[in-house]
Amino acid sequence: MGGRGAGGVMSSSRAARRAGVAGAVVGVAAAGLATALAVERVLVRRSVNKPGDPYVDEPFGDQPFDHEVTVTAADGTQLHVEIVNPRVAGPSSPSKPTIVFVHGFALDMGTFYFQRKALAERGDHRLVFYDQPGHGRSSKLQSGTYDIAALGRSLATVLDAAVPEGQIILVGHSMGGMTIMAFAEQFPEWFGDRVTGVVLMSTSAGLFDKATLGVSNVVARFSAPFFPLWDKAAKLGGGTIDRARVASSDLAWLLTRRYGFGESQPSPSLVTFVESMNSRTSVETLTKYLNTLYRHSRLPALSALRGVPVLVVVGTRDYLTPVTHSEQIIKELPEAELLKIENSGHVVMLEKADEVNAALIPFLEKIS
Repeated sequence: MGGRGAGGVMSSSRAARRAGVAGAVVGVAAAGLATALAVERVLVRRSVNKPGDPYVDEPFGDQPFDHEVTVTAADGTQLHVEIVNPRVAGPSSPSKPTIVFVHGFALDMGTFYFQRKALAERGDHRLVFYDQPGHGRSSKLQSGTYDIAALGRSLATVLDAAVPEGQIILVGHSMGGMTIMAFAEQFPEWFGDRVTGVVLMSTSAGLFDKATLGVSNVVARFSAPFFPLWDKAAKLGGGTIDRARVASSDLAWLLTRRYGFGESQPSPSLVTFVESMNSRTSVETLTKYLNTLYRHSRLPALSALRGVPVLVVVGTRDYLTPVTHSEQIIKELPEAELLKIENSGHVVMLEKADEVNAALIPFLEKIS
């Protein structure tokens, strides 16, 4: 009895000490988090309010279109599609290929804001934009998980509905490029006949297990096995995580600047535009894509592209799909053109729009 009582006193004392230590840790962590968020807010305010932002008056967001349609994918997803008709094509002039734009992970069709603006002003091509499943104004997947192969089938559905005839040039950024590869894997007969050109921006045919996201190799290596677990975490607390994202929007802004852009001081307005696309994409959608992105490996699918002109574009400071990923694509497609944009990150078509358009428009003209 006496021994058990003494042990009980010792256990209580030990528990109290542990509770005290835990409380101290939580207190320090809370204080540190509060300090970090305060610093983040100061950094964001300084960045956003910095004079000289070339895009401070740019009306990012919805852009004019001639008509919109809703296309139902095979999995039931309702895909939002916008079409811009050519302005200068006359009845006697041959029609040029329709250009179809496929955006990337956690973004929407606004990704191609500057390309849409430039090509619409030229008015010599029909343009098609759509939001990928779970992104922008397209609906979420009702059940199951997202799969890049299914995205390839969704692209086929959009093409059947929006471009039932005539030649097509596909432009894909990041996961949009992977979508094109998945489409090529399943429908190789389209290439050379219907699809007469491809532009791949900041994308990959694989190698995600070797991506470091700009952090140390040790951190990157240990983070890789957790990709399959993130989906389970979102199912348990996706709403909670979404609310936390809103509360830490300053941190999200800084992370977007860090991982989306290559310049040390990119346009704050551009960063805000990209972060707004990110924040509109739910955690449930994001995590449901992680497994398929991590397992994406479609080098053999690139063989379908060998019969058409291909332009590959990548920023030299792209941490998400580094230059080595584009160089791997070029090894499989030695006839393709590779353009490396200096000091640009993952959203190269926004950050370095003038340079990208200066290469894109001549490429389109050459193959049209």
